[in-house]
Amino acid sequence: MSKRRTLVSANWKMNGSLDSIRQLVRAISQGMTQETEPEVIICPPSVYISELAEILKKTDIGLGAQNVSHLECGAHTGEVAPTMLKDFACKYVIVGHSERRMFYSENDSRIAEKFVAVQANGMIPILCVGELLEERESDCTKEVISRQLDAVIELAGIMAFKEAIIAYEPVWAIGTGKTAIPEQAQEIHEFIRSRLARHDHEIADGIRILYGGSVKADNAKQLFELADIDGGLIGGASLVADDFLTICHSAR
Repeated sequence: MSKRRTLVSANWKMNGSLDSIRQLVRAISQGMTQETEPEVIICPPSVYISELAEILKKTDIGLGAQNVSHLECGAHTGEVAPTMLKDFACKYVIVGHSERRMFYSENDSRIAEKFVAVQANGMIPILCVGELLEERESDCTKEVISRQLDAVIELAGIMAFKEAIIAYEPVWAIGTGKTAIPEQAQEIHEFIRSRLARHDHEIADGIRILYGGSVKADNAKQLFELADIDGGLIGGASLVADDFLTICHSAR
């Protein structure tokens, strides 16, 4: 079986202006000139998706969204329907990011509904899973991740993961400067793959599992060399073109 393609996804959260994002995207696209570069996805704030769709269609960089409604339409002020993202050539959507879980009270069942809505509209969900610091300290990491995965499997079925990506983001390592040591990250990535393998070995082997815990230019290579880490979901480091390009080059 061929090796899984490495993927690096930039999650810009609520950062940047139109001008700064234009410059950043151009710098990233110009810096990726070799065929050995990994697959790259950029997930900007939703108001910039239309602008980036025009810029990125001339590149090999994929376009993703940071969030989506689980509903197709209706009186839901402030929400963005999956059909709207599809209109602007979005191919990927992040669902279940820890900040959505923590600050916007999105539970496992709602995240599973978003996962299904994304796939129903022909897009690929990037499903985020991960534990809080207190959950890790209580030795509940695997229990938490199992629950998060099982919610999606129960609603969508294991075959849905054939067209999906998973991102493991230890919440205690996001934006804190802390990073799980490589052995910790590998252990959980391996666990995620084994959890899926209980249902289907081929799905488990083929899915890409990204690490999303403060990946930086100086630790990316070591992380990406591990057996079950297929790339990264990059936050702050993706806002500086040189840093993000260094991460991308590390994933060749």
